[in-house]
Amino acid sequence: MKEAYLYKKLHDGKVECFLCAHRCVLTEGKRGICGVREHRDSTLYSLVYGKLATAHIDPIEKKPLFHFHPASTTFSIATVGCNFKCLHCQNSDLSQYPKSYKSDFSIVITGSVSDPSDVVDAALKAGCQSISYTYSEPTIFFEFAIDCAKSARQKGLKNVFVSNGFMTHESAQEIIPYLDANNIDLKGDDEFYRKVCGGRVEPVKDTIRLMAEAGVWVEVTTLVIPGHNDSEPVLRSIADFIRSVSPSIPWHVSQFHPTYNMMDRPWTPIETLKIARQIGLEAGLKYVYLGNVYGEGAEDTWCPSCKTSLIKRHGFFVSSNVILKNDQSNGVCPKCTAKIDGVW
Repeated sequence: MKEAYLYKKLHDGKVECFLCAHRCVLTEGKRGICGVREHRDSTLYSLVYGKLATAHIDPIEKKPLFHFHPASTTFSIATVGCNFKCLHCQNSDLSQYPKSYKSDFSIVITGSVSDPSDVVDAALKAGCQSISYTYSEPTIFFEFAIDCAKSARQKGLKNVFVSNGFMTHESAQEIIPYLDANNIDLKGDDEFYRKVCGGRVEPVKDTIRLMAEAGVWVEVTTLVIPGHNDSEPVLRSIADFIRSVSPSIPWHVSQFHPTYNMMDRPWTPIETLKIARQIGLEAGLKYVYLGNVYGEGAEDTWCPSCKTSLIKRHGFFVSSNVILKNDQSNGVCPKCTAKIDGVW
């Protein structure tokens, strides 16, 4: 347990957390929507500091990040908890775990106790190029994430968030100096966020814009769910927003499969994903990828200028990388010398 970094004490004995856009106001003994931040004796505490529920070595493409050190490995960590309650959560065993035991607070916080130096040492020993704060929502274990990120930066490691983006301006500004890349979900319109996730879309858009403008490498993912966010107007609004921030932001449109509390929806048809990709390209996005679909050719990176194939992928693995072979520092197309956006 550690005192939270981003909160303030209110005059009536309550505390206000401003880590995420819910901005929970808590009375004594209460926890935030995330389930892992608690008000005790006029102090807000993080209950998951250093309590890692999982740690894995992943290809960076799994995040998914396709334009950030392709073919490198990243040391992925997470605690339990989340500030959303997505009906289709693919990691609900982690994200929703604390909310399953609201009546017995003594058993909700699970995980192996770790120090930031332990995480950094493990990443270095494994030969990883970065640390990813992922699986559950990294915003809710912000204190541990930023302490790890500071230590990682000193050791030459990169830092990656895989996030729902439901942050405050304050927390985003706090982490930005130590963050190198962020894959942010842009899940749908505001109705989708309110009904399916328990949130709102505007704070997510604000985070995408803020991160990109600050120089953090941003990629966006949309899990396309039949009957929820797969209409052309919704997909077009997402693509148009990304384009308004930067046409260089890669957009991953990914296939949904039934899971958790959304077993009533079918797998996303391949044709729907192809339509989404075409919408993104027509909106002016340079890089649009299909996710969770193999063998369709839309996982590869192509030069947006001359259409030369530059990076070939199968699933999360890179089979060839012309950019890296050609010019590791600048990332240009070897055929037409067009700049390929990313961190190479």
